[in-house]
Amino acid sequence: MWGLSIIDTLLPLWIILCMVGGVLIGYYVPNVEVVLNGAQLADVSVPIAVGLLVMMYPVFCRVRYEKLTELFRGRFMKRQLIVSLVVNWILAPLLMVALAWATLPDLPNYRSGVILVGVARCIAMVLIWNKLAEGHEEFCAVVVAVNSVLQCVLYGPLAYFYVVIVGQGSFEIDMWIIVRSVLIYMGIPLLAGFLTRLALRRFQFYEKTFIPWVGKLSLLALLYVILLMFALQGHEIVNDIGNVLRTAVPLIIYFLVVFLGVLFWCIATKVPYDIATPHCFTAASNNFELAIAVAVGTYGVQSKEALAATIGPLIEVPMLVSLVYLMKYARRRWWGSEMPVSTDIEKEAL
Repeated sequence: MWGLSIIDTLLPLWIILCMVGGVLIGYYVPNVEVVLNGAQLADVSVPIAVGLLVMMYPVFCRVRYEKLTELFRGRFMKRQLIVSLVVNWILAPLLMVALAWATLPDLPNYRSGVILVGVARCIAMVLIWNKLAEGHEEFCAVVVAVNSVLQCVLYGPLAYFYVVIVGQGSFEIDMWIIVRSVLIYMGIPLLAGFLTRLALRRFQFYEKTFIPWVGKLSLLALLYVILLMFALQGHEIVNDIGNVLRTAVPLIIYFLVVFLGVLFWCIATKVPYDIATPHCFTAASNNFELAIAVAVGTYGVQSKEALAATIGPLIEVPMLVSLVYLMKYARRRWWGSEMPVSTDIEKEAL
């Protein structure tokens, strides 16, 4: 039976402990900033840059690139993919931008970091939540794969548009820095993950041994990055705790509104449960790893923008774990055992 390991189950606790530990290290250990910033890669501390790359690589190893063309021979799946892309790349980012402006009108730096989180769409970690909620694995994998490719093209321009154009020049962002951050911290692990899957997926150990092991490596790298980033932000967090807590407000509202909005739309339009599940989780999930990387590369590791992006996983992970159980309740309440699955509808569409 699919289940959470001790790392997955207590991930919110580990994140909190790393955050607190990082703050204490940054506040009480002298010269920690000098040591961590001694060497840099694309304006990012090398220890953090390595952690970001290690964190991103395993999630791209999970993406089933070979499934991209298998599911969309009928109109039903094609329509569902279009709906998912509209929600992910138009509606969800607009909602995050609106919430950021509504809740953080006087905190432009934190607002910018929140917007960077909202523009970064879901990647492979959403496969975990979808699997736990028993959603359609192949459809989820295709959406994740398409979003992963689109991020390399769209993330830089969208981030620039919402932060600079919509923000009316309030923030000085070098477009090349954003594109460079996307290419390095997403392009490299995307290519590495694709090549790894291409070379190893034919072997039985890949899914049974390699993927579970490397998945734990991703979570450990996430905790490592959070620890180091909060160590560099220790003084800022202690001295500005009120604004840090305020930054969590738009994130909490965003996850609830997007998830519930998509869920009720799926119920109203009679979308099968196994397709509704990836719809909900891909819409509500964000690629906080990429948001952190871009915020660090664009503004610097000690910036308020980077701190705001780092708050993302602290809110997202426990929220999505809770929403897994909400989705299972929704299945019993609104779908039941008699609801036709997507494969039946797909056959009718053919």
